[in-house]
Amino acid sequence: MPAETKPTGLDVVGLFAGIGGIEIGLGEAGHQSKLLCEVDADAQAVLKARLDGVEIRSDVTTLEGLPSCDLVAAGFPCQDLSQAGRTAGITGSQSSLVEHVFRLLDSADPKPTWLLLENVSFMLSLDRGNAMTWLVQQLESRGFTWAYRVVDSLAFGLPQRRQRVLLLASRSEDPRPILLNQNEQPTLASSHEDELGCGFYWTEGLRGLGWAIDAVPTLKGGSGLGIPSPPAIWAPGSARLVTPDIRDAERLQGFPVEWTATDETTTDRRRNRNRWKLVGNAVSVPVARWLGQRLLTSESYRQDDAELHGNRWPKAAWGRPGERREAQVSMWPVQWDKPHLLDYLEFEPQLLSVRATAGFLERAKRGNLRIPEDFLCEAHAHLESMTTEAQLIAA
Repeated sequence: MPAETKPTGLDVVGLFAGIGGIEIGLGEAGHQSKLLCEVDADAQAVLKARLDGVEIRSDVTTLEGLPSCDLVAAGFPCQDLSQAGRTAGITGSQSSLVEHVFRLLDSADPKPTWLLLENVSFMLSLDRGNAMTWLVQQLESRGFTWAYRVVDSLAFGLPQRRQRVLLLASRSEDPRPILLNQNEQPTLASSHEDELGCGFYWTEGLRGLGWAIDAVPTLKGGSGLGIPSPPAIWAPGSARLVTPDIRDAERLQGFPVEWTATDETTTDRRRNRNRWKLVGNAVSVPVARWLGQRLLTSESYRQDDAELHGNRWPKAAWGRPGERREAQVSMWPVQWDKPHLLDYLEFEPQLLSVRATAGFLERAKRGNLRIPEDFLCEAHAHLESMTTEAQLIAA
C-alpha cells in the first residue's frame, strides 16, 4: 500500500540546536522553525547569520516556555554519553540538560505532537544502558509511545561513518512507521586494496583508530588529545596522509560550503578549530531531511516484533506504557547514492604535519591494534618526506 503524503509541514522548536543540522534538514523537507535555542556563542553566530527571521534564544535553562509548535527537536549534549567524552552518563553536567526538555514539554500549552531526540549510539550501552532507560521512563510516565533507531550517515549519501540514535515519540501519533518501516541492507567497502581512500584519527593509535574504508570516521568536536581536530585520509599508494579542508567537512555533514564561516567563528586562522568543533557536534543534514520527509507520510506499522526484556537496548526498538519491543531493522533505512571519498573532496587537503604523524606512529607502535601493514609503511614514508621537506625549508 503506497504511503499517503500529508499536505503541510510542521512548526518546529529546536533545543540544543547547534548549527542547525536538524532544523535545516527538516526545513528541506517542508517544515518551519519557529524558535531555536543554543548556548554556544559561535553556534549562535552561525544560526543568526544563516537563518534570518527565526527567533534565537541562548540558554535552555532560562527558557520559560515553548511557543505553539508541532515538534520539539533536541540534539542534547553528548559529552557525557560518548566514547570520546567523559562517559559520565545521563546525569553528567552536560547530558542532564535534557531534563529541561521535559520541563518545557510539561508546561507547554498546547502540547506539541512530536518529540525528537538525537544522540550518540554509545548511549545505548554506556552504564548498562541507564541513559536510554531513564529517557524511556520519562516518556512512558507521560503517556508517550516511542521508537528509536540507530542510523548511519553512510546510508544517506555521505562518505562519513556516523552512527546516531534518533528517538521519536508522541502521545497521539505512532512513531513506528516513520522510523522503522524503511529498511535496506548496508553496502560497505571491505578492503582498501581497491585504491579506496581510508579515513582515520591521527589523535588515536593506542585504543582506537577510528578507521573507515572509503569514508571518514565520525567527525567529532573533540579528540583524545583534548582538541577539536579533523580526521586524516590515506590514499593507498600515495605515501601521503592529508586532512580535509573545513569546507569539505561541512559538506561531509550535508551543509553548504562556508556554512560555519562567520566573523565570530573564523578568528582562529591556524586550524579553524572552532569551526571543526561546530561541524563535529552537528547532526547530518540529510538524516534530518529523511526524517522530515517521513513525518509527511501516513503509513501503518505491521511488524510482529519480539518482546524486549531487561535493560539491554538493541539498535532499534519501540514501546509504550506496559510494552517494549525490539525492531529487526538495520542502521540503513535508505541507501542513497554515495560517491567515493576521494572523489567527494572538492578542496585542496592539507598534508598531515610531522608532529601529528610522528605522534600517531608512536602511539600505534605502543598499542596492539591491528593496523594494515601497508598503511603503516606509507605513513612512515609520509613522515620521512615531510621531515626532509621541513629540513630543506629550514636550511
